[in-house]
Order: sequence, then structure tokens, then C-alpha cells
Amino acid sequence: MEPFTRISVQKAHELMSLGPATIVDVRDPASFEQAHMAQAQNLNNENIDGFLKNADKEQPLICYCYHGISSQQAALFFAGQGFKQVYSMDGGWEEWRSVYG
Repeated sequence: MEPFTRISVQKAHELMSLGPATIVDVRDPASFEQAHMAQAQNLNNENIDGFLKNADKEQPLICYCYHGISSQQAALFFAGQGFKQVYSMDGGWEEWRSVYG
């Protein structure tokens, strides 16, 4: 069994509508500042430790990046940190913006 699940932007949107979910943006801070998904947290080397200490690991965690490639590595990392439901959003921010933009 895979440690995380790849999902479409539509499935991510559906998961978010079902209840609380943690949304993690792994793009660079400048891109995050320009635009990002509602409720997303931008994670990087400077703030990852604090996030790991305070995050609800029972809540679904949705990772995204630019196109859905780097978020797979992030999802694998978070699954290894004890998060129970980890998702990588295929298509990333670019796909989300084109569908929900």
C-alpha cells in the first residue's frame, strides 16, 4: 500500500468540503505570496519543525506544488512523520487555478 494517495484537484476540493483538512503549499514563498489555495500554509525549511510539532496528524493533509511533482516527495515525507491521511494533488497549483481560479 502506498504511504500517500495522489488525487485530482476535484477530489481535493471535495475532501476540503467534507470537513477540516490541512493544506500544505510547498512552492517557494514568493509564489505563495502571489497566490495560493484558501487555508494553505506555505512550508519550507524554516517553518517545517513548528508545523510538525503543532499539526493534527489525524486530519487529512493535502500537499501541492506547481504541477504535482514535488508535492509527491512532500507527501511521502509527511506520511513518514506519522500523518494518517496524506494526499498529493496532481496538477498542483496550476491545475487548481485553471479549474477553481
